[in-house]
Amino acid sequence: MARQQTQLTGRQKAAILLISLGPDVSAQVYKHLTEEEIEKLSLEISSVKKVDSTMKEDVLEQFHQIALAQDYISQGGIGYAKTVLEKAFGEHEASNIINRLTSSLQVRPFDFARKADPQQVLNFIQNEHPQTIALVLSYLDPEQAGQILSALPQELQADIAKRIATMDSTSPEIISQVEEVLERNISSSFAEDYTQTGGIQTVVEVLNGVDRSTERTILDALEIQDPELADEIKKRMFVFEDIVILDNRAIQRVIREVENEDLRLALKVASEEVKEIVFKNMSQRMAETFKDEMEFMGPVRLRDVEEAQTRIVAIIRRLEDIGEIVIARGGGDDIIV
Repeated sequence: MARQQTQLTGRQKAAILLISLGPDVSAQVYKHLTEEEIEKLSLEISSVKKVDSTMKEDVLEQFHQIALAQDYISQGGIGYAKTVLEKAFGEHEASNIINRLTSSLQVRPFDFARKADPQQVLNFIQNEHPQTIALVLSYLDPEQAGQILSALPQELQADIAKRIATMDSTSPEIISQVEEVLERNISSSFAEDYTQTGGIQTVVEVLNGVDRSTERTILDALEIQDPELADEIKKRMFVFEDIVILDNRAIQRVIREVENEDLRLALKVASEEVKEIVFKNMSQRMAETFKDEMEFMGPVRLRDVEEAQTRIVAIIRRLEDIGEIVIARGGGDDIIV
């Protein structure tokens, strides 16, 4: 039987938990926190004068219960977790545990759907309104959403992609309604607050998971419906740092195609991984020349670097369009045999 829980704030409970766990374990926990979280938590810990045994046990028990619930959710969703917890702690306490978990850890809506097979999710949403489909896809993992978007009718794909890109916040009531539709077939979930969903970056990640023909169909349609949106999506689809996903032959083809000045500028602020893979695909003499010239370039304007990288990305996409190179994607039309 659970004790009557001590009335403490979430931050106070976190401070007491870390004190109880000791400095070694607490130090490992700190590695997963932001600087702001560490600062607030450290301040809270420093203000704790004394922790009696009852308070300590209450906090540890709450933490244990939430950890169990989180583990059960990862296995089978919130519905499964609640069933198991009810058997262990009773219906009332199980509800309290789930409520604490969803409010404090902010379990994302459609968590159950992210664990489901994409085909299974597709079967349940393909006949829904495009806005409903867009909402569900915006919560799924990009690769999973990309597979589903590829399987939808072509006449819907661009519309759904646009809805994801232009989606703002969605009320918990609407999310709950959509979840209830899927609950009858897969599982259930909760939504506590208004949640930021969708946006251009979301649709970019989804499109990066579809096959090339689907991407081309969607972007061609968006070019007609909303040229500015299509242009913004294209700019984010492949960035210069993504050159590392190209194979050596493709990188060598790109090096031959781009202007040396653009490549020097683009590499000026690139990651070591990008520099290494580009230099590896040059002759030793060319690589040494590039390194020397970059060293003597001196400071460069960030705008010039970004413009150079944009020109190189445009060349990469053009080479892909004409079949000169292949960019690895989530769909099946990039398999080379």
